[in-house]
Amino acid sequence: MNARRFSAVLCVVPALALAACGGDDEPSGGGDSGGGSEGGGTVNVYSSLPLQGAQRIQTQALVNGMKLALEQAGGKAGDITVKYTSLDDSTAQAGSWTPEAVSQNARKVAQDDKAAVYLGEFNSGGSAISIPILNEGGVPQISPANTAVGLTTNEPGADKGEPEKYYPSGKRNYARIVPKDTIQGAALATIMKEDGCTKVALTNDKEVYGGGLSRNIEKSAKEQGLQVTSNEGIDPKAANYRSQAQGAKRAGADCFVFAGITSNNAVQIFKDYGAALPDAKLYGPDGVAEASFTDPKEGGIPAKLAERTKLTVATLSPDEYPPEGQEFFKQFAEKYNEKNPQPYAIYGYEAMRLALDAIKRSGDGSKEKVLEAIFNTKDRASVLGTYSIDENGDTTLTDYGVYDVKDGELAFNKTVKAQPAS
Repeated sequence: MNARRFSAVLCVVPALALAACGGDDEPSGGGDSGGGSEGGGTVNVYSSLPLQGAQRIQTQALVNGMKLALEQAGGKAGDITVKYTSLDDSTAQAGSWTPEAVSQNARKVAQDDKAAVYLGEFNSGGSAISIPILNEGGVPQISPANTAVGLTTNEPGADKGEPEKYYPSGKRNYARIVPKDTIQGAALATIMKEDGCTKVALTNDKEVYGGGLSRNIEKSAKEQGLQVTSNEGIDPKAANYRSQAQGAKRAGADCFVFAGITSNNAVQIFKDYGAALPDAKLYGPDGVAEASFTDPKEGGIPAKLAERTKLTVATLSPDEYPPEGQEFFKQFAEKYNEKNPQPYAIYGYEAMRLALDAIKRSGDGSKEKVLEAIFNTKDRASVLGTYSIDENGDTTLTDYGVYDVKDGELAFNKTVKAQPAS
């Protein structure tokens, strides 16, 4: 299928009773939405996302999606008033999430008696820190973006002791609405196989997300008959990766894939491997599917590298979503003047919608009943499609989108349906 811009098909469909009603147009950080004490009382919903550094454009879109969902609900979940606070789990100095900022956010929320749901983290490594803190506080957590396998299961890609070590209370409090990396690893292997790769050089950033994903990619690639010439962890602070790239050249790699996030020096990695392997096809996951990687004006990869790069993201072309999803893209684009919405905007929207639905179904907004409602989510019709939350906290959604990079932006190529490695 020919590549299409992510927002090129913002289909006009009948309104779906999503009438907006007031709200804060601020793009990010620290602001509150909702409030009041009438009706069924007031609860607090928090998000914790890296609002500074390389991922800021993506996470601003997540926050805006959350705000839009709450605004359209009138700041309410049933007769319960919902107050939303956006927290930052990054620092300007680090340019990314930090363990200290994540811990501070999670402890703040765990100590709030009115906290009903915590939306975060964006990075799987961050959730590895926040889940245990929130678990001890009994706070329900929904991630709009985490994909690391070990946060919920001990399937391939998980580390020793996962996932039990994240749940000291013995009860699950964490769910996610994005498919885990057993699916993404298989999707990357599938498209490499389809593109004619035979020898694959693989690197990872050694974080919870990148390390786990690299194992999923390696396992799936081997099952599909591809030779993985290496699976090397990199130093995110290295000046360059020319030596490792030359090793891939000597091994005869005809394809390269990086498992990690943009802020861990992904642009430099692609530059060095792209130079050493001038004819190789290049691949990356959702961890780099953002403007700070794709757009040279934002410090991203050069256009010549982009021409041979494909990325996987758990979002599809807008016209492949149900009518509710198509309407979301239309309304988001209009409200925030975003011609080409960032892929994870729709996940921020659905994370808040699920939180509001669970609070409503709980009856009283208490943490215990909200958590029960989240895990009782079955056949939910949403902007993402119909899904359930299983006993591990995982979504039943499985489709991944394959994207090209055109003029600094993601351009939808096709949907891949991949089976996890056995």
